[in-house]
Order: sequence, then C-alpha cells, then structure tokens
Amino acid sequence: MDDDPIPIADAENPTVQQITDTLVSWASDLDPNAREQALRTSRLPVLAGPVALMPDAHFGIGATVGSVVATERAILPSAVGVDIGCGMIAAETTLAADDLPDDLGKLHVLLRDRIPAGVGKGHERVPGPEPDSLRALGLPPGSESQLSARQKEKIVTQFGSLGSGNHFLEVCLDERGRVWVVLHSGSRGIGNELATGHIKKAKLVAKEEAQVLEDQNLAWLTEGRPEFDAYVADMLWAQRYAWANRERMMDTALAALRTVVRPAFEVDRINCHHNYATRETHGGREVWITRKGAIRARAGDLGVIPGSMAASSFIVRGTGNPLSYQSCSHGAGRRMGRKEATRQLTAASLRDAMAGRTWDDAMASDLVDEHPLAYKDVRQVMADQADLVEIVHELRQVLNLKGT
Repeated sequence: MDDDPIPIADAENPTVQQITDTLVSWASDLDPNAREQALRTSRLPVLAGPVALMPDAHFGIGATVGSVVATERAILPSAVGVDIGCGMIAAETTLAADDLPDDLGKLHVLLRDRIPAGVGKGHERVPGPEPDSLRALGLPPGSESQLSARQKEKIVTQFGSLGSGNHFLEVCLDERGRVWVVLHSGSRGIGNELATGHIKKAKLVAKEEAQVLEDQNLAWLTEGRPEFDAYVADMLWAQRYAWANRERMMDTALAALRTVVRPAFEVDRINCHHNYATRETHGGREVWITRKGAIRARAGDLGVIPGSMAASSFIVRGTGNPLSYQSCSHGAGRRMGRKEATRQLTAASLRDAMAGRTWDDAMASDLVDEHPLAYKDVRQVMADQADLVEIVHELRQVLNLKGT
C-alpha cells in the first residue's frame, strides 16, 4: 500500500464486512473456503488496495469468483479467468406478455436451431463472407503467429454461439409485462485456450522471478515484460470477441422472436462484461481493475444480474460506490460445486422448479448441476448490495435455453 490508499469500509457502512485491512466483503453468505481463498489473494504484494468480495462470491480457480482486484503495474491472468470477457446482454422489446403465444415451444426450437449451445458447439463452416463484426476483430495479436488452423477455424465457427455450464438464453417478462431477451456467454473456446496458455506462462514467470505465492494460480505478470504485453493484447481481443459474440446472438434471437411472434422493436440493449480487466482510476491513481464475476457499476451504469434457473434476473443501475471499485455482483453465485449438486439434487426436483416455463426438459438429467438450489438466493444477493446498485427492473423467465 502507498501513502494514498483507496478508501476502505468503515463502521458506518453496515453492509460491508471489514475482514482485514486488505479484504472487504458484501457477502452475507460466504463459504469458508472462498473466504480463505480471498485472503490469499489479499496478501499479494502487487495489490493497489483491498480485495472487494461481492455478495455472490464463491470458490474459484486461483482468485475467488465474485472478487474485484486492484493491482499496480501488474495483472493476474487467473483472476480474469479462462472465459475472458464472459458477461451478460439484455434487450427490452416493444412486445408485451399478451403478444406471446401460449406455447413457446416453436420459439425454443428455432432459437436452438439458430444459436448453437453446448460444449464445443458452433456453426458449421459454410462458404460466404464472415460477419463484419468478426472480420473487424482480426486475430488475437499476442498469439497470432502461434494460432493453429483449428483455432482460427474455431474463432469463426463459434462466433454467435452460447457455450455450456451456466451460459443461457432466456425470454423474460418484467414487472410491467414487457418482453426481454437475456443471454449469458463469453469468448468461447478461443478465449479459454488463450487464457490457459497465458496462465501457464505466468506460472513460469513466477518461478523465474521467485514470486512468493500461496497459490501458483495467483502468479502475476508485470508491466514491461513481453509476456505482460502479449497477455494484455490477447485479453483485450478476447473481451472484444465476447462482446461481439453476445451482440451477434442477441441479433439472432430477436430475429427469431419476430419470426415466431410478430414484428417487434428493440427499446434498449445492455451489454456488460463480468470476467475482465481494464485500466481505471481509483483513489486518484490509475490501476488495473480485474473483475472476476463482477460487473462495473459506476453511477448511472446499467447492468444485468441474472439469478439461477427459475429465479429472477435484474436490470440494475450502479451507484458508483468507491469501496467496491464501482462494482457489483455478476449473478447469484454458486452455493454448491457442480459435482456436489449432481450428488445431492435430482432431475425430478429440477423439473418441479422449472414448472410453467418452456425449457430443455428432455435434458434435465444433464442440467442438474445448474439446479436453482445449487445457487445462492439472488434476492439476498440483491439485498446485500443495496449500496452498490438500485433495481430498475425485475425479470421473470418464461423460456430458458441452455447447453450441456
């Protein structure tokens, strides 16, 4: 820490827990393993201020999911994570609940046909021009000369695809009965491969520099090293790819909605990363802010915070709280690991939870790890961060599409 520290919590702010001088938390429900993991991150010598845990914080690889990390002249690749640029996009339409058909099965089928979903899934390569948004991205500059033909093909075929795990596409209704389309995705296979390669390089650099680490996944890259420059170039490219990927899918989803329902106009669109790093000014200093499972919530910023399957999602407006580096949660946050959820929860109870919605019922057994009970209560998460965001709209899904 230097002589101009970034502000930390005080006794007059009851929503924030001051765990140590270098760790603050908004999480009323925090697993001990996640807490210990965050403490390890908070002891790194490259920090520019306290680590901030969001209310959805849970155990991750290296850095805790749901953490905001400020660093001085350095970045931790594992704090950004392997799905660089993962985030949310939501579009409000002019459609109302009464405009939707009673049976949304046809729309669900069309969406699945047009937006590939699942591990490794993408569009089949067909002759023809690439989308302008993809062509403008070019290739990852830090690794361009090292990309294989398979990776270059993956960049094209997976553009406009959803992925698996907690990635999803939903049609929702807000409290006014207005129809929204919401989806969650990132930089797909290419982002994962780029991140994995740079995390390995960071560990080699850590050995070379004799970095003192409690967890090798917390290895950092320092400004001035070629490895830092290569990582930042690829990271920024992957963030742009993820952003454009969501935009492409949203365009496709809205076109499908107009095909099945009726012509509809888009009122507003919100696109936000929640796994990324960027240079920002906090406490009067320019630092690297890494949000791993957190979104930026400057005063007036609109964001999208999803719940779990069968739970509400929220459109929010940031308050610009400096204690969280102007950040908030990225979702509900996991309460159970995927293996634990599969052991403890059932397809039958998932079907019960999803009653009344159009969803991938036939894949229920494969989606048990995404069961609502595997996640924290999103309403408690929202209550925990009342000083970070205000709720603009609450969204209830009527259609859910996921990959396995």
